[in-house]
Amino acid sequence: MVGSAGLRRRGALALCLATVLVACTSTAREKDGNEVRTDSEPLERRFATLGPLSDAHWLGVVPGTTDSRIPGPTDLRVVGFAQLRAGAVASIVGASQRGFQAEKPPRLPEELAPFMPKKARWVRSESFDRQVTGGTYPGRFYFDAATDRVCFDTINASVAAGSRT
Repeated sequence: MVGSAGLRRRGALALCLATVLVACTSTAREKDGNEVRTDSEPLERRFATLGPLSDAHWLGVVPGTTDSRIPGPTDLRVVGFAQLRAGAVASIVGASQRGFQAEKPPRLPEELAPFMPKKARWVRSESFDRQVTGGTYPGRFYFDAATDRVCFDTINASVAAGSRT
């Protein structure tokens, strides 16, 4: 025979189990991905070193949302493209101490494929990446001088000091 303490314990365990199961299965996820954003202001606050941006196409993606069913703290991948002011890429890449090298961006979410510049010649510098991120979050910045475009791929990009949140 089970005492009242045992019943309360079993009841509490059952309630906890039910709560975990609901949390793991009830979150709605978009089936076909995320909506591409075109606002530049959130990017300018995070990537102030790049200067004014326009013609932005980007996503804020929670990595693993299509496969992960466990709730908890999440990372936010901010990835996409933006237009820099005319000549900005030549100025950034021309700084010899940064050591820019030819490098293609990683595989990007398919929603961004229409915005990838055709025939782009991407370059990247670890030194410049550290300058933009301040070493506080992972991020890579790829530049194409012919189009003055930047491709960015970051995780948990923080707002630059002195910017509004």
